Parts: sequence; structure tokens; C-alpha cells
Amino acid sequence: MEKIVNIENINDLGNVFGSNDENISIVEDAFNVRVSVNRESLVVSSENEKDCFNAQSVLERIISVSQKGELVTRQMVAYFCDMVSEVGIHSLQNDYMADCICINSKGKPVRPKTGGQANYVERIRKDQLIFGIGPAGTGKTYLAVAMAVSALKKNEVSRIILTRPAVEAGEKLGFLPGDLQSKVDPYVRPLYDALYDIMGFDSFQRNFERGIIEIAPLAYMRGRTLDHSFIILDEAQNTTQEQLKMFLTRIGEGSKAVVTGDITQIDLPPDKSSGLKKVKKILSDVQGISFVDLNEKDVVRCELVQKIIKAYEKYEKKETNNAKK
Repeated sequence: MEKIVNIENINDLGNVFGSNDENISIVEDAFNVRVSVNRESLVVSSENEKDCFNAQSVLERIISVSQKGELVTRQMVAYFCDMVSEVGIHSLQNDYMADCICINSKGKPVRPKTGGQANYVERIRKDQLIFGIGPAGTGKTYLAVAMAVSALKKNEVSRIILTRPAVEAGEKLGFLPGDLQSKVDPYVRPLYDALYDIMGFDSFQRNFERGIIEIAPLAYMRGRTLDHSFIILDEAQNTTQEQLKMFLTRIGEGSKAVVTGDITQIDLPPDKSSGLKKVKKILSDVQGISFVDLNEKDVVRCELVQKIIKAYEKYEKKETNNAKK
């Protein structure tokens, strides 16, 4: 069985093939097929018609991504192969990578790179309160910041407010040098980084000085009503139930809030329980609120991070099973 994939007029075959043809090798290994070049086409060969068809679909998607000017990575190709194997070729039919949220400070489009991320972005567009829960590297914070900047530029909100709980991961806040602002800056630094990348330093600084962008620890939110704002609470796994309730009741008229967190990385002391772990049971039936669960397949930060998350999940599952025996 053979399937033909046209590569005529492809300007960047190196992007499609990858370094040392690694992208093609990933497809060959995933579907047990052989891919060869024949003039202006790729020939996919296999004894199994379904494998041949699946490989053809992935290669066509890779070419489509490359033609849009996107870098085709090993991680992306592996994701496409996994989705086809687990869900079917229809998982590739939704061109979520065509959804450009905004253009970052380097002139590059910011867009979802996985189906899970695309669902996350869509829920942010439609609902007033969104919980994005998943491991590190899934783009929870970065995409939320991109959506906030996009909403600000479209005049859908009048300001952006980003907050985090000031919870230590091993070190004590009081041991850090400087005044209070200097002490809390390390906790909100990832939010600064995301805004610098999307807006550029100068644009961020102007908006920050005018009060259009505010970055502060969660404790600063108490007693406020946040109207016409795009509010992001990051690292929400480190909030108690009382703190999370306090934050959620700050949401005012014309505002949208995104709460992000990773329930596998809780830094609260043993006598404190995470509000993020309980909130889904409390709010799941409330209209206008959605919960989006991201997983290791949505990790776009680094292929190694994806492997680390899988290894930890495997280890923790084994420990849990041993504890039950």
C-alpha cells in the first residue's frame, strides 16, 4: 500500500524534514511505515492501509504548518502522531494553529499549539471565569497573558491585573533583602517575563506606569472590586480555600478572570489544603465558569519537560499503588 504526499512548491523542506530527517523518522516509527522522496512527492509505504493513511495525514499537516511559517519541531510531530493514534485523523482537521491571538514583541504570532491549548483559549473567549489546570510548560500563564493583552488592545477591558500568592518554595520571604516590593517581585517575575515577551519592555513600562497594568501579590486584592479588568491569578494551587474565595469575589462588572495552577506542585504547609483542589466540586455547576484540564501532551516548553512530567506521573502512580497494598 502506498500513499502520495505532494511537496511541490514547498519552500522550506528542511523545516518539514527536520534535522537529519528526524521529523520523517518520528512518523515512520509511529506508524511502522517507510517514507521516501520521489521527485516532487513523498511516498508513504506500508503493509497496513490504516497506518499508511495515518502517516499521510500527519505529513500533510506538517507541510501545512510549515507553509504558515511555523517551525516544525520534534515535539509537534510526535503530538500529531499521538493524536492520530489515539483519536483519529479527524483530530488534525481542526486547524487551531491558524488562531492568532496577538503578535508578540518580536513580530511573531502567538497561537495555541495543541488541541488542549486551543480549547483553553476558546473557553477564555466565551466564559467570564476560567480555570486552567495542568503541569508546567503547557502555556497556561502565557496564553492567558496573551488573551489579556489582546482584550486590552480591542478595548474589551480597561486594565490588566495579574496576581500570585506569595508562597515560598523552601525559602522564607523575610530572608530576602530589600523593601516589601523587592521581597514580592520574585514571586511575580514570571508574569513580568510573559508581558515583556508579548508587549515589549517599553510598551509594558508605559502601561504599567499609567496603572493600566498592575502586578501584585494576592494579599493586595483583599477589599477591592475589580471592574472592566482582565484578571489573572497564577499559581493558584498555592491558595487556601479562603484565599481563592476572596479572589473570586473580587470580580466586578465587565471583568474576565483566568485562574491557573498545577495541583502537583503545591507549596503550602502540611496543615493547609489547596483551594484549587476543591474549587471544581464547588463551582462546576455555575454557569459562565469553565474548567480546562491540560496534560503532558500540551507541554510546549521543552520536550524534556514532557518526559519529566511523564516520569513523575509514572513514579507517583506506582507509589500510590504500593501504598494501597
